[in-house]
Amino acid sequence: MRDISLKPTTLRTARAAGFIKLPPEALARVVEGSVQKGDVREAARLAGLMAVKRTPDLLPHCHPIGVLRAEVTATVQDDGIALIAEVETVSATGVEMEALTAVSVAALTVYDMLKAHARADQMRIGEIHLVQKKGGKSQYARQARGMRAAIVVLSDTVAAKKKPDTAGASVRDRLAEAGFDIASFEVLPDEPAQIGARVQQLVADKIDCIITVGGTGLGPRDCTVDVVEPLITTPLPGFMEAARAFGQSRTPYAMLSRGVAGLAGSSFVATFPGSRRGAEETLAAVLPGLIHLLEVCRTLRPHEGGYT
Repeated sequence: MRDISLKPTTLRTARAAGFIKLPPEALARVVEGSVQKGDVREAARLAGLMAVKRTPDLLPHCHPIGVLRAEVTATVQDDGIALIAEVETVSATGVEMEALTAVSVAALTVYDMLKAHARADQMRIGEIHLVQKKGGKSQYARQARGMRAAIVVLSDTVAAKKKPDTAGASVRDRLAEAGFDIASFEVLPDEPAQIGARVQQLVADKIDCIITVGGTGLGPRDCTVDVVEPLITTPLPGFMEAARAFGQSRTPYAMLSRGVAGLAGSSFVATFPGSRRGAEETLAAVLPGLIHLLEVCRTLRPHEGGYT
């Protein structure tokens, strides 16, 4: 199965539909309740609900998830029975396969219960398809078109070339994948004066997104937060609250990060932890909100050289 550990947990819903074509005499039995095996519509509903819960057992690449709501309906129409399944969860992966599986099994249940009352050539299962899905990447993943990002890695050992950087490079690559133009990528030692001067210059250059990587812990040289926080003109604590909550569900040490985020002028500034995993988890947690924030800021602030 694919690794979904860095995908954000969101409310996700899916709606699937299907249809089983039936002859008039079989449909009449369904309506009047004279099918030998019992209530067709109720059996199809229950089979569909059971199928939702068993989807990971049937499909090898589906993750077991906690389903919060599931509904299956079977409606008699002129030439058959229409089937609808709706599934909802709060998870890192979607529930479209659960909804599709529910409709498929419900249709097979109808077929099984009516095969004694209709010939095989009179019954057809089809039109099984996903009607709608919400949540996750399909709803929240956006591309940062025309936005510039700068990444500043802060580490004495990396600056001295005593060890390679992986955290900053990972953040840079992920921001590029999200559509950001990488305006700057650099490594500085944990020197407050250098850090402050560089971040202030990036803000003056109106870089849309400024991410520092490293120096958010409790070590004697961890000064990033102390330098950057006074530069923030509009604190946005929700970003790092989300990042710490995201990380805390994966490691018990995320609570130790002192990272901060906010606007410095028109630039978004955030301080990420220096470990690769910590930086990746922080970015995964804040990226959807970050791009949305920058889009909102862009519409609110005047365009240089244009109308206000």
